[in-house]
Parts: sequence; structure tokens; C-alpha cells
Amino acid sequence: MIIYDTIRKYSERFNNKTPHPLINFVDLNKGAPLARTRFRLDFYAIVIKETNCGDLRYGNRYYDYSEGTVLFFAPNQVVINEPEGEIHQPYGKALIFHPDLIKGTSLGKQIHEYSFFSYQSNEALHLSDSERGIVDNCFGNIATEITQNIDRHSKKLIVANLELLLNYCSRFYERQFITREHVNQGILEQFDQKLNGYLRSEMLQTNGIPGVAHFAGELNLSANYFGDLIKKETGKTALEYIQLQLLDLAKERIFDTTKSVSEVSYELGFKYPQHFTRFFKQKVGVSPNEYRGLKVKE
Repeated sequence: MIIYDTIRKYSERFNNKTPHPLINFVDLNKGAPLARTRFRLDFYAIVIKETNCGDLRYGNRYYDYSEGTVLFFAPNQVVINEPEGEIHQPYGKALIFHPDLIKGTSLGKQIHEYSFFSYQSNEALHLSDSERGIVDNCFGNIATEITQNIDRHSKKLIVANLELLLNYCSRFYERQFITREHVNQGILEQFDQKLNGYLRSEMLQTNGIPGVAHFAGELNLSANYFGDLIKKETGKTALEYIQLQLLDLAKERIFDTTKSVSEVSYELGFKYPQHFTRFFKQKVGVSPNEYRGLKVKE
């Protein structure tokens, strides 16, 4: 595995100069043919592929990408370019930047909000022609600023343009969620089926309350992409969606007066009855016993 631990090392791999130690715009077309292999990036990367060049795996899943597709990589992730060992000519553009570049800036504090850096399978950004033009302009502005003589304005301008690029990408992903609504609707339906199946099976009591990552894995999606999709489609976070379904089941089970609240809590996957009571009261406004009493009076 090749480890790219510096901006310079990655740049030189593709025969590019390194005018700035923490950020660079790399023309992959300048690189000599090289073998497909697995590699690790210790910095952020935004890559536009200009041709379909093999199957790319990231986070042990395959990327859905073709010409004009944008890929986002977070630091310290292993990427696999398949078939390994095959010689190929790289094509495309890569904007790479080290986490140190944005430390102490507003972008550094908010970088986690750009969840697409953790997207995995079938989750790449597919640009329209007009969107590609905007991204190319942002790339060009950053590349120009990188090659200027560094002064007291350099970092502020570079980071500002970088943040503008990421904000545009957020907008384009929102558009993609809409234009692929039929696909997303299918995912939501599958999520509903898997969630209801889990909640009404022995798995709930045996394995406990499922988390977002469980269903993301079931659907072959990253937790971030899955969460963003559910939020876009339902207006609720995936966790809120799971909790609402669990709450409906809890209300249903509480009607069974042959079982104590403690028994119901264990059936619902809670390790301790007091945790169930706290959850229920927080969501409903009254305790399970009080809720049961209200229903009995009715």
C-alpha cells in the first residue's frame, strides 16, 4: 500500500510541482502510467475523474462513478483501485489539502458538516455541465491563489475559496438527492421494511435497539449518506425516525397489562427499565405507568 502522507509526495507522484506545502491542485494527466494499487491519503482530496479508469473501492465498497464524477476523500482512508496490479494512465484533476491548512478557521470547525467526505458506495457526485463549469471555476481560483506569492491574505483567500467550493458541492448533492428521488424512495421503503422487521423480531430483545449504522450497512450505504438521504426525504434524522417507530411499538406494548413495564422495556431492547422510562417520558411527556393508567381510564 502506498501512503501519501504529504502534499508534496502525492503531487510528485503525478509529476506536479508543489507551490504550497498544505494545498495543491494536481493535474493527474501529467502522471506516467502506473499500477493500480491500494493507497492511503493523510489529507482531504476532491477528485474529478475525466474518464472511467477502473473500479474504485473506498471504505471496502465500490464507487459509482464515470466521466465527470467528483469523489471526496477524508484523511486516513484506504482507497483501492482495481484490478490491482494493472497498469493504467491516470486522468483527471485533484484538489488536495492538509487538515493543518484549515485549523483555527471557520472551515476547520465546520468541515465535519460536509458529510460527503465520508460517503462510500454509489454515492459519488455526478455533475451536470453547468455544475461542472462552476466547480472548474472554483478549482481555477484556488489554483491561481496557490501559485501567487504567499502574503498575509493568502490563507484567508485560499480557505474562503475552498469553503465556497464545498458549499457548491453541498448544493449539487441536494440536487442529486432530488433528481434521483425514485432511487431514494426505494431506499426509504427498504429502510421501513428492514426497520419494522427488526423491531418486531427477536433481534430487538437479543441485540438491542438498532443504530443508524446498522441499517446503513444493510443498505450498502455509508452512515453519513444514509442519514442525509433520510433527512432529505422525511425531514427527520435517521435516529429520530428509528426512535419514532420504536415509540409507536412501545405504546402498543404498554397496552398489554399482563406484562410489567420492566418486561416491556426488556422486550424493546432496553438494558435497564429506567432507561426506557426516561426515553418514554422524554418523548411522550408522561411515564409508561402514567400512560398506561390514562389508557385504562379511557
